[in-house]
Amino acid sequence: MSLSPKTDACCHTPPEVAGKSVVQPNKSALLKRLARIEGQVRGISGMVEADRYCVDVLTQVAAVKSALDAVSMQLLENHMKGCVSKALQEGDATGMVTELIEVVKKVR
Repeated sequence: MSLSPKTDACCHTPPEVAGKSVVQPNKSALLKRLARIEGQVRGISGMVEADRYCVDVLTQVAAVKSALDAVSMQLLENHMKGCVSKALQEGDATGMVTELIEVVKKVR
């Protein structure tokens, strides 16, 4: 399986950056989803400002949480298909599995 930045996510360390970076295969779709979530959060602020009914506000908060969870799962899937797969192919299973467990603990 070849890992192309245009089709699969892949973590890599560019020479000019000390940390890792990622090439997302569906960057524009993720950014659109995040922009919608941002709009939802602004809407919630407006609802609070307008003294809207608590249940209505809570319903919107739950929708934002669900939308963020979906983004998290997409990023996790990209990470597993790209970064984890590449690390396993290169023989770095132990380090990657440890990192993956820590990430899953954070996003659950």
